[in-house]
Amino acid sequence: MGYIDSHAHLCCKDFENEFDQLFDKFKESNIERVMIVCCDKSDLLKALKHQGTNDKFDIAYGFHPSDINKINDNDIDELEQYLSNNKIVALGEIGLDYYWDKENIDKQKEYFIKQIKLANKLDLPMIIHSRDAALDTYDILKEYDKNGKGIIHCYSSSYQMAQMFIKLGYLISLAGPVTFKNALVPKDVAKNIDLKNLLIETDSPYLTPHPNRGKRNDSSNVVYIAQMIAELKEIDVLEVMEQTTKNYYDLFNTKK
Repeated sequence: MGYIDSHAHLCCKDFENEFDQLFDKFKESNIERVMIVCCDKSDLLKALKHQGTNDKFDIAYGFHPSDINKINDNDIDELEQYLSNNKIVALGEIGLDYYWDKENIDKQKEYFIKQIKLANKLDLPMIIHSRDAALDTYDILKEYDKNGKGIIHCYSSSYQMAQMFIKLGYLISLAGPVTFKNALVPKDVAKNIDLKNLLIETDSPYLTPHPNRGKRNDSSNVVYIAQMIAELKEIDVLEVMEQTTKNYYDLFNTKK
């Protein structure tokens, strides 16, 4: 058993022509599996192509809230066609972002709900993006999500809010910020949320954890996130690895 990076953008332009080399590097770091999150069709087609020769990753596809101004109902129809492919195991990342986008909140909510309904229809877990929008995200999921399975990715809200998402059926995924010196809120979440409700991720190429901040992030760095959670919980890092890997496979049922 190895580590699982539950969220990485390995088919984006930052990793152009490096796919095979990346997975060689991950093997050396005991990275067992990666969830490749695709936010546009170009990334998705790359991921599907690579899956023919590599079985060490899963694929998620959905429309990120920062791209919603470019999306219409025809795109939702096409999304459904792609998601009907059993090589795609999750719908995401989808959700709300009030940090970067404050002028289109109504449209963000509209297409968040449409994608939730699609996940309900196809019985797919969802990967949820929520930035400065935790309560609205919670309220929409509570009202519209009928499956109650998925991930709140790169979690940045409070411990109390995390408990509310867990009650809806969601796993809480922690990323690089939990390793940052002054990141008190994610450290509080990592320390106090039961390990059976946690996942680890890099969100690479973004949010590189300490001690590699300033460098491009990739899935090999998920080890540092596990180490920080172990330190905060005062447990062995292998326990973090084993439980978060189990949590991932229990959600996605993709163990090879």
